[in-house]
Amino acid sequence: MKTYSHILFDLDHTLWDFEKNSEETLYALYDQFDLGRHEKFDSDSFYRKYKFVNKRLWDLYHRGKIDQKELRDTRFYKTLMGLGLQHHEVPKEISRAYTDLCSTKTAVFPFAHEVLAYLQPKYGLHIVTNGFKDMQYMKITGSNLNSYFQEVITSECCGYKKPDKRLFSYVLERINVKPAECLMIGDNLECDIEGARASGIDQVYFNPDKIKAKLRPKPTYEIHCLSQLMEIL
Repeated sequence: MKTYSHILFDLDHTLWDFEKNSEETLYALYDQFDLGRHEKFDSDSFYRKYKFVNKRLWDLYHRGKIDQKELRDTRFYKTLMGLGLQHHEVPKEISRAYTDLCSTKTAVFPFAHEVLAYLQPKYGLHIVTNGFKDMQYMKITGSNLNSYFQEVITSECCGYKKPDKRLFSYVLERINVKPAECLMIGDNLECDIEGARASGIDQVYFNPDKIKAKLRPKPTYEIHCLSQLMEIL
């Protein structure tokens, strides 16, 4: 078994349960802004449409096609206008309300705390995320994850986003370690797995939905539950 000294974790969809936390937030916003009064869509349609729009915008963000401001400024306009509202009917405060509320949600994936407590005495643990700095720190603190990690490195900190090799170079220099000594754990095949591989870092593909991976060569490891990390490490 290969020996590692530092473990790099993605945050959203890997430790912090983005889907669950976002879903709770969106249903709350539907009520908070009384979106049902328009009688054009229900809360389920609102949730599904936002999820679709947000994913497409995040894909553009990862590829450098849009910036953080455009993502935040347009996701609810695209969602609600796609559901039939006029531009003036979209609440101006809804994007900020989403950011403020979602960041306070605390759901993490099963065994997250147990696994991190197991790993912490043995490895240097670090967060490497493309998420927005203000939100990520609130998520980590609110979910009581902050005590496990030595470094929290966001794309905003270094100016590059995963899978850019320059971000991983920044991480390696920041923690003063060689690529072979690191292991990257994440759910995104392009950003986390391909990005780490291109930088000489072994990878763990976190795949709780057991989606068939099309990546070749395959990730160094693949797991469906965080508890499996205790079998690898």
